[in-house]
Amino acid sequence: MQEEGTGGKVPRSLLLGTDMVENQKQIAQFSPKDAQAFPRYEEFMNRLVSAVDPLLDTVPVDMVAFQCGSLLQRLKSLSTLKPLLQAGLTLGAQLPQYYQVLTAPITKVLDQWFESEPLKATLATDAVIGAMTSPHTPGSGYVLLHHVMGGLEGTPGAWGYVQGGMGALSDAIANSATAHGASIFTEKTVAKVQVNSGGRVQGVVLQDGTEVRSKVVLSNASPQITFLKLTPQEWLPEEFVGRISQLDTQSPVTKINVAIDRLPNFLAMPNAPGGQPLPHHQCSIHLNCEDTCLLHQAFQDAMDGLPSHRPMIELCIPSSLDPTLAPPGCHVVSLFTQYTPYALAGGKAWDEQERNAYADKVFDCIEAYAPGFKSSVVGRDILTPPDLERIFGLPGGHVPGPALLRSPLASAFQLPLPPPWPVSLWKWGPSRKKHYLVLRHPHNSRRRRHGSSWTQCSPCSLWGPQEYVTLNQL
Repeated sequence: MQEEGTGGKVPRSLLLGTDMVENQKQIAQFSPKDAQAFPRYEEFMNRLVSAVDPLLDTVPVDMVAFQCGSLLQRLKSLSTLKPLLQAGLTLGAQLPQYYQVLTAPITKVLDQWFESEPLKATLATDAVIGAMTSPHTPGSGYVLLHHVMGGLEGTPGAWGYVQGGMGALSDAIANSATAHGASIFTEKTVAKVQVNSGGRVQGVVLQDGTEVRSKVVLSNASPQITFLKLTPQEWLPEEFVGRISQLDTQSPVTKINVAIDRLPNFLAMPNAPGGQPLPHHQCSIHLNCEDTCLLHQAFQDAMDGLPSHRPMIELCIPSSLDPTLAPPGCHVVSLFTQYTPYALAGGKAWDEQERNAYADKVFDCIEAYAPGFKSSVVGRDILTPPDLERIFGLPGGHVPGPALLRSPLASAFQLPLPPPWPVSLWKWGPSRKKHYLVLRHPHNSRRRRHGSSWTQCSPCSLWGPQEYVTLNQL
């Protein structure tokens, strides 16, 4: 952490993990009062998670049936209220405070709990990461909640890396699919979804004219591509098409993948003599996050059409946990940076010069925290929002899918759409309310260690057997 007026002292840092006692010791550096409040805050948020998480996988309340359906339809639709009632019972008398978390700016929520800016800014990063929003934006509280839901291997709120790199995930899916009789094809672009005269999906047509027949089509492409480009529009309700067209896909993220020949050596937490990874190397490291004003200013720069002068940086080192990702002594670094607008001010394009200028700025920032970082860089890939859109098919370059600034309680009352509807066309993936954030290396490739050099290997895209066709956008 960069602080003024420290008189040459060793910079401070804030390391948070699963040990509450250690967390309190870390927070007490900045505020003993906040250290005492932190367990209560965690308990408060955990209760909200337990109430909201089940809602993300429930069918929305059928408002059409309530308003216009027959008596039998209205009675049947009452069952969709049960998850909402259960959530209300879980939250109890504190429902108004929880509602504020889902709708208010995260700064307003955190100001009620804490006084120290380093802690508030650290927590606020999860309220803005991946979203074109400021900590002062109403609804940013839900983005924080979204990122603390879920878990890993029984540990609530935990995140993890795929052993062997993200390509190993594609391999695992492919192996499982083929073991169950699936056929896998790569480099096969889908031109459209076929719908017969009765409104039933009957397969897809490839760009080369090949027809692939199936009873069910599952699409993991974006909702815009699935419903606005691949699906015949005459089978979609006009209201639905309008809502898909209006999805907010503004992305603030430029992703930078870096290969380095040694671990970053942070001033606040120097490396071990042997160079082995320390606990902080195995965390999600947030830089330029000393206070929420910095985060807001970085956002404001993007609103003016400029890359942030002092970008928010999330730095992860997957190879600190999985040494198979890099040659001995080397590492891979994943930089999730923001804010960078999709369209630059003055009509400028994200050309090579602009990409490198921004990446150099990010590296200069890291250098201030970890001197020697820039000289350790072996190579880098820079992916701006237009690059993420072009390479991965993510509209606007938005990594999690459509913007997260919405309340799950509001989503529970989405208006179900009436027919006509292509039967057996299903959309799944990042446009769903529960997101599984998976980042892959650029150019449809993954880096793998081979001897002492870097090589590239192509992952698999997945198609289903004749009963099911799965469209994956890779």
